[in-house]
Amino acid sequence: MSALVLDAGTSRRELAGVIAPGDDAHALAAYARSIWAVLVEPGDRVAGELVRALGPVAALRVALTDSRDPGHVSEAGLTADEIGAGRRRWQPRLGAVASTLANARRAGVRLVIPEDREWPARVDDLGPFAPLCLWVRGEVGLLAAPRPAVAIVGARAASGYGEHVAAELAAEAGAAGIAVYSGAAYGIDAAAHRAALSAVGPTIAVMAGGVERAYPSGNRDLIDRIARAGAVVAEVPCGTAPTKHRFLARNRLIAALSDGTVVVEAGWRSGSLNTAHHAQAIGRPVGVVPGPITSASSRGCHRLLREGDAVCITGIDDMRDLVGASVGGALDAGATDAYTGERTRVLDALSLRSPRSTEDIAQRAGFSLDEAAALLGLLELEGRAERRERGWVGVGGMARPAMLW
Repeated sequence: MSALVLDAGTSRRELAGVIAPGDDAHALAAYARSIWAVLVEPGDRVAGELVRALGPVAALRVALTDSRDPGHVSEAGLTADEIGAGRRRWQPRLGAVASTLANARRAGVRLVIPEDREWPARVDDLGPFAPLCLWVRGEVGLLAAPRPAVAIVGARAASGYGEHVAAELAAEAGAAGIAVYSGAAYGIDAAAHRAALSAVGPTIAVMAGGVERAYPSGNRDLIDRIARAGAVVAEVPCGTAPTKHRFLARNRLIAALSDGTVVVEAGWRSGSLNTAHHAQAIGRPVGVVPGPITSASSRGCHRLLREGDAVCITGIDDMRDLVGASVGGALDAGATDAYTGERTRVLDALSLRSPRSTEDIAQRAGFSLDEAAALLGLLELEGRAERRERGWVGVGGMARPAMLW
């Protein structure tokens, strides 16, 4: 039915600058998966089952023909009607493949597939609802890095309390090397990303539309910063507009990419509850930050605590326990006490009057440059250090506690 050519030469030509070097089989698989990304909506179970059973190339050939071969049905565990309905959904989108790849190439976007070493194996827990490929701006290696990861999500219309808590948790997580995942939305998401960046920690934004377009547009600068220092990722291809369905589908990806999800603030019908439910469905722990019982923006959090298996998060130790339990105790239980001493060393290296460079502070305190930068970012969030044009200065007065709840 289609004139689409599926061979190694065409695959390499179409994906030039979009995939990592590999052999012919890798190029062909990547090309087939890039086409699948255009044809399907996120979480298409029929496509997922077909690709899992036949592989991306053979499955694509089935999708683009009108064959009623019963073998394909039995191999994938699907009915002929399901495959037929799938073809009617998929085939009309075939014409958008070329423009999608051209957009990705222009934007410097990388395609990552399950056959790549950078593929985040966590998402495979979604089974047939797992993404068929991922499109990434930024540091691709972050996705599969052997470090704990936490999703910090919550209300867009967040309170000052919620944004403060999200920032504290994300900054502590980032400084400890825990990757912070969120959705780059206003409110809690943005607070978490900014704090992780300030702490020079790894942070990844998971988008509901193409990674080359900032959404919301008001967070364009933040999303660009994340792409430079971390990664921006989506399962939908470049040029895709975010829609309500794609936001909900995106939430399952945030949950699957992390070892645990922490909901900071959420109303009764918040989309963050959707993320939490996805996490619970694949056996990932969920933590909830409690709020005032009079706050409508915390009603969803209290609902999770009351009705589900969520645990109460009151600070970084609780979050460490939540994530550490799902990664085999990879975090040092004594790290928090040591960390307090590290901040004191940086404070001792700061002057209250004369700005000092990060390099100077690192040398005085006995840290590497990256360690000092991360600690300075945390102290800035706490109001105990200030970044000026010529360097850093300490802020005098009574130090406030690291956590206020």
